[in-house]
Amino acid sequence: MNVFRRELRANRRSLIFWCLGMALIILTAMGKYAGMAAAGEQSISDFIKMMPASVQAVMGMSGLDLSDARSFFVVIYMYVALMAAIHASMLGAVIIAKEERDRTSEFLFVKPMTRAGIVTSKLLAAVTNAAVLNLVTFAVSFAVMGQLAKGQPFAAGLARMMLGLFLLQLLFLSVGSASAAIIGRPRASTGVAAGIMLFTFLLSSAIDINSDWDVLKFLTPFKYFPARDMMLDGGFTVFYVALAVGVAAVLTVAAYYFFKRRDLRV
Repeated sequence: MNVFRRELRANRRSLIFWCLGMALIILTAMGKYAGMAAAGEQSISDFIKMMPASVQAVMGMSGLDLSDARSFFVVIYMYVALMAAIHASMLGAVIIAKEERDRTSEFLFVKPMTRAGIVTSKLLAAVTNAAVLNLVTFAVSFAVMGQLAKGQPFAAGLARMMLGLFLLQLLFLSVGSASAAIIGRPRASTGVAAGIMLFTFLLSSAIDINSDWDVLKFLTPFKYFPARDMMLDGGFTVFYVALAVGVAAVLTVAAYYFFKRRDLRV
């Protein structure tokens, strides 16, 4: 049995809906920018002034010239990253725990495959799904920015943003898979993975509002790859890249370790 192909088929419809949702978010948000840009810079300035300073900080608007399409995309990246993180954390949990949820554990695990081999195939399928969502996000974003950037260079910055997004996806994918392997209850593991993702997102927003909390940035992956730095300032922070890769690696090892040693519910 090829578990990798089986998981790709099983998640195909869900992936299509996630890709359509991501495309809709980008097209809707950048369509709003196109409408305001057509009305002139004053329209964009009025739109920003209507928002409280705290909201501008949370949305990453502070200090940005939103008449620039690149800066506007930096703002909507928060929603893109949140959607990708939700998808990755839920996928990581479900793809590991689904056999127990669907009562197919006995069917799968009596096959001539080791548990490690099955987990590897499942995680590869999950990474493939995350990569497809990332590529669709990049393609839609590139097409939209090509229409709105007005000759400003954006390709390299957008590529960096998508690389940062993929690292974020891998990190939350590992959070979901480790939760499923450790907890062993499908619904609970999905809830834990989603809860961790939501907590880190809210912590990121709290840090935006209160700069005194900057020392806590290492606790939230949403702060590892700031959209403004990737699009406009041209770089990653090596520490946060290493931290993201290290945490994802540790959680992936934990998923293998705990899954191989626990009793499966049939």
